[in-house]
Amino acid sequence: MKKLTEKAVDPNTLSGQTLAYLGDGVYEAAIRRHLIKGGILKPQNLQREATHYVSAKAQAALIAKMLDKTLLTDEEKTAYKRGRNAKTHTKAKHTSLATYEMSTGFEAIFGYLDLAGASDRVQELIAWCIEEVESEGLSEYVFS
Repeated sequence: MKKLTEKAVDPNTLSGQTLAYLGDGVYEAAIRRHLIKGGILKPQNLQREATHYVSAKAQAALIAKMLDKTLLTDEEKTAYKRGRNAKTHTKAKHTSLATYEMSTGFEAIFGYLDLAGASDRVQELIAWCIEEVESEGLSEYVFS
């Protein structure tokens, strides 16, 4: 495999799918860390609990509430729209296309922020998401 040399990347030049690819990993890793530090240690329990935070339906509900509560900056909204509107070659599993697209937009925000070096903002939004899921504050934002 070819050796890669990392360099600064302007997240504004990347596709919504590329941002979502990175954002999925950023968000998923934070949720896994939260669950393990919260005392959930068995892999089957971790997987079951993680779906409350990382499923397309959960992410669509979270982004809907973020938009409703005007939590996002203009740049974050732009990243969301780029991810949501990106043409995908994969089919949404167990969810509607609209929910899948919203979820992709949600992930794109985290990829954008990570590449922009905004780690404090990433942590702030992840903490907000965790609080919303755990306080069951998403009931009015349920998607199929």
